[in-house]
Formats: sequence, structure tokens, C-alpha cells
Amino acid sequence: MPTTSAPSRSLALGVLATGMLMTVLDGSIVTVAMPAIQSDLGFTPAGLSWTVNAYLIAFGSLLLLAGRLGDLIGRRRMFLAGTAVFTAASLLAGVAASPGVLIAARFLQGVGSAMASAVSLGILVTLFTEARERARAIAVFSFTGAAGASIGQVLGGVLTDALTWNWIFFINLPIGVATLLVALRALPADRGPGLRAGGGADVLGALLVTAGLMTGIYAVVKIEEYGAASAHTLGLGALSLALLAGFAVRQARIANPLMPLRILRSRSVSGANLVQMLMVAALFSFQVLVALHLQKVLAYGAAETGLAMLPAAAVIGAVSLGVSARLNARFGERAVLLTGLALLVVMLGLLTRLPVHASYATDLLPVMLLAAGFGLALPALTSLGMSGAKEEDAGLASGLFNTTQQIGMALGIAVLSTLAAARTESLTEAGRPLAEAMTAGHHLAFAVATGLLAAAFAVAVTVLRRPKSGRPEAQEEERGEKLGQEQEQGQGQAKGRKRERVAAPAA
Repeated sequence: MPTTSAPSRSLALGVLATGMLMTVLDGSIVTVAMPAIQSDLGFTPAGLSWTVNAYLIAFGSLLLLAGRLGDLIGRRRMFLAGTAVFTAASLLAGVAASPGVLIAARFLQGVGSAMASAVSLGILVTLFTEARERARAIAVFSFTGAAGASIGQVLGGVLTDALTWNWIFFINLPIGVATLLVALRALPADRGPGLRAGGGADVLGALLVTAGLMTGIYAVVKIEEYGAASAHTLGLGALSLALLAGFAVRQARIANPLMPLRILRSRSVSGANLVQMLMVAALFSFQVLVALHLQKVLAYGAAETGLAMLPAAAVIGAVSLGVSARLNARFGERAVLLTGLALLVVMLGLLTRLPVHASYATDLLPVMLLAAGFGLALPALTSLGMSGAKEEDAGLASGLFNTTQQIGMALGIAVLSTLAAARTESLTEAGRPLAEAMTAGHHLAFAVATGLLAAAFAVAVTVLRRPKSGRPEAQEEERGEKLGQEQEQGQGQAKGRKRERVAAPAA
């Protein structure tokens, strides 16, 4: 990718951050407006959930494919196309007059979001190559993602109350058009090797991984309806694993893999993705269940709920933008990540003791302030997750990082919400008041989430070791990556010689 001046890089960072903000906003802004959407369009209770599920399934299942295609055809081209699809789909969603049209538009929004966000980190790390500059850029990018969910809840409530639910989609139009216009100027052109590089695109691999992820995410989002141990969930889960296993086997055997497995040989890449999945699974439940607790137990309104959660977004922004880059440069990403995870363990641990008649100032505000740990953890984790990827794999690494994030979100909210709902139902059937039963259900979910964060901490301690260059551990990892590349090249050469021998008699 050609070098870019500092002002242009800052503008490019603004474009990428705005794209991330739109993606995250769209994932949360709809939740507040769902009652109004149901009343206006006549959704059934089960059908209403598809305004969220359609977006989540398309987004989560296409990230990996979009990231690799961005490496092959150009990451700038993929970002522009994705932003255009998302903006057009937002217009369709805003004018939707029936449930079917809105669900289709939400699916297309997920497709566009996947195309744009899958390559965003890949563009970022190739623009900012110096360690301190990259740390600052990742901090800005991480902040927009972390704060977007809270802003979405406030904005969704305000737009729905002041105007109509349609405007939660119309608001994307000027932002999307402006992003496209600035991106055309700010994002440097890059030229990938093309879809025919190495013998052509792996169409079968693309079908396997997309079908596997889509089936798996669908099974997860329906856990609350069917149950974790139902034939529906277990059957689709087994099918998803079979498809993904077939994808992995194919990637190991073909000469032109969609996802070269060498990327997973890096401890920083594989470890960071595992830590992120566990962390996001725990923290997305925080966002959803705390909002539910505020509204259902403490009787907060939609806008009040968003405002009550704003301190969390504020401290995440202050930490990620203000100090995370300096701390990463001074102490290293691993140490900063562990500190952030420790704060988050305390945060969720406090929620397991939340009283039924909680006071915001004494019971909830301290929890919101401890969310600063996310402002430490996410930029450090993003740096670690992208540090092991080579430039030609930057889009794939970006797509993989976003994919594990979405899988973690889907798993976290599906499993923890199901646990909370089952606990609440059992207690209400035993005669406990609803507010008390819901609080106990949330306690159980937060306890499990605390365990997930403790597991993430353990993985970070044991896996995310950053050996210095020249040390035996570093040399061993480098040798492993080099051996993997040589094996892939050897497999491709062997297949080529085999094709030549088969063709020789015909000649």
C-alpha cells in the first residue's frame, strides 16, 4: 500500500472509525425502538426478534469471507462497496411498510456492515506502521466500537420518542453518503492479487465457511426459543461444526486457500481471538441485562436507561483515547490487557450482589466506572490480534477478529439470557415477586459472565506471551510459521506436478 501523509491518515482513520460507529450503532439502536416497530408493522413477538437476528446472522457469517476477499480484490474497494450497500439498505429499512421488507433490509444491512468492517482493521494497520501511532489509531477505533452501543441506546430512544422509529434508519443516510465521499479521497488505493491468484478463488471453501457460520449463529440466536439441549439446537450445532471442520480440512489441503491456516499459527492472533470471544460474551450480557434490569426492575424509561449507561461509555472513551496508547507503549499490551480484564472481573462481580431496590449512585455508578477496564483491554487486545498478521493477510486477520467478536456476542447473549430467564421463571413459579426473581436471574447470568472473564484472564496469562525477537521462544514461533508456509508451497508445487503428469499423455 502506498505511503500516505499524516493529515490523510488522520482523515482515513476518521472514515474507518465512522464506519465502525455506524455498524455498532445499528446493532443496538434497534433494540430501543422494537416496541414501536412491532406496533406499527404488526410483527408477532417471535417475528420481532428477526429485526435483530437477520442483521446478526448476515454480519457474523460474512466477516471472514469479506476480509479475505478484501485482501484479494483490494480492501479500499471492499470498504466502499460495503458502505454503499449498508447505506442503501438503511433507506430500504426506513421506508419498510411490512415485516418481510424490514427483515430483508436488516439482512442487507448486515451484509454491508460485514463488507466494510471486515477490512477496516486491515486498512488501519497498513496505514499506521509505527508502534506508537498504531496504538493511538487502534485506541480511537476501539473507542468508537465500545461507545457506539451506549450511544445507540440513547439515540434510538430519542429518535423514536421525538420522531418515529423510521428515523433510526434514516439517520444512516447522510452519515453513509458523507463517509463514502470522504473515503474516496482519504483511503489509499490498494491492489490485491485478484481472485485468480494462486489458481482462482476457493469457491467451495467460501460456501463451507459461510454456511457453517450462518448455521451456527442461527442455532445460537434461537437458543432462548428452543433451549440449549433441544434437538433443534444440537442438530444445527453439529451441522455447523461439520461444515466448519470441512472448511478447515480443505484449507489445509488446497494450494489456494481462502484462509491460509498459517495465520492461526501465531500465538498472538489465535490467543487474542480466543480472549476476545470470552470477553465479549461476558460484556455484551452486561450491556443487555443491565439495560433490561434498569427498565424492568427499576422502571427506567428508554432514554433514562441510555443516559444511565453513558458513564460507562464516557470512561471507556477517556481511558482508550487518553491513556491506553501510552500505557501499551510503556508496559506492553499484555500487561495492560491483564489489568483491564481484572477491572472487568470486579465490575461483573459487583453485579452479582446487585440489590432489588438498587440505588444508582451507590450500586450502579461504581459498576459503570469500572467499565474503564474495557477501554484498557480492547485496544491492547486489538493490537495483539493484528500484530501477528502479515500485510497480505491483514484483511483476513481483521475479518477473523471481527468474526470472533460477533460469535462471542451471539453466544454470550443467547446463553446468559437463557440462564437468566430460566432462573427468573423458576422463582416466579415458586411464588417470588417478579422484581426479586428477575434480580436473582440476572445474578446468575452475571456470575457466569464473571467466570468467562476469569477464563479470558487465564488464557491471556498462558497464551498471550510476547517473546522478544531473538529469544528461543520467538525463534521457535518464527520457525513454525516458516515451516507452515513451506508446507503450503510444497503442497501447491506437488499438485502442479501431478497435474502436469496427468496432462502429459494427452499431449
